[in-house]
Amino acid sequence: MEYPFSVVAVDVGGTKIACAVVRYENVDAAPIILSKRSIPTDAQQGGEVVLARILDLVDDVRAEALSHGETIVGVGVATAGRVDVDTGNIAFANEIMPGWSGQPLGDALRERFECPSAVLGDVQSHALGEARWGAARGAQTAVVMAPGTGLGGGIICHGKIVRGKHGFAGEIGSTMNTLDAGDGNLESVAAGSGIEARYYAACGVHQTGAEISHRAQLGEDIARQTIENAGRALGLALAGWTNIFDPDIAVVSGSVTKAGPIWRDAMVSAFKERTPGVLADLPIVDASLGDNAPLIGAAENLLDTLKN
Repeated sequence: MEYPFSVVAVDVGGTKIACAVVRYENVDAAPIILSKRSIPTDAQQGGEVVLARILDLVDDVRAEALSHGETIVGVGVATAGRVDVDTGNIAFANEIMPGWSGQPLGDALRERFECPSAVLGDVQSHALGEARWGAARGAQTAVVMAPGTGLGGGIICHGKIVRGKHGFAGEIGSTMNTLDAGDGNLESVAAGSGIEARYYAACGVHQTGAEISHRAQLGEDIARQTIENAGRALGLALAGWTNIFDPDIAVVSGSVTKAGPIWRDAMVSAFKERTPGVLADLPIVDASLGDNAPLIGAAENLLDTLKN
């Protein structure tokens, strides 16, 4: 491909659908986000409505870019749910996206636009964006953890996203939690939803994750223990992944990272407890691309498919 060129990138979440033109000026320059637009997902209206909204938004952004002389090489999508690695269709989605399971996203993109397209899970796209142009740029191997309402992740090896046989690699929230809390999986303790559920189980009071973090900082014992457990569980899990992958860097993003030093200190301390000295100096850093990471990762995934 000759520079400059652009990719129409989409990030599909439970609340909003973002779409932008990702422009590549030259081989060394970071991609530029242009013409970014967002619309409500309207997920409760069902998967068919969401699919139609995605296609119409891509159509509008793509047509505007072409009218301005952009060279569009394809469409890259980052989406909630688990993506079939062969087709780009949605293999599974939870109740946040009702009716999204089974939607023929990849097939619909190819039929509607008759140009190269590629679909990747949203957190995998986030990881790929951070690996190529963000906090993990230059790393050959990286672990990206995103503790928000849920807990997603991505693994980068040899500079590429690890997708696995079915495309589901990186579902770290479903891995085992080693603390005596939650329902056995990591998400039930380390994610925002897990923090809220553990706090309620301990004291019978419903609070948001932000309020629990605030109470922890003020010295409330139950809140502090809940936040520490969330950080500790993630740190222990990271130690296990570090022993397997020996990454160059670990990147964390998501709302739980705002829980402050109580959470972060517990995570780092637990990580170092279970990690051999030679691996214990692993940099654990915050993501740097914000909500542009999935868009950039979706574009990068499309470009990877064009190279294959």
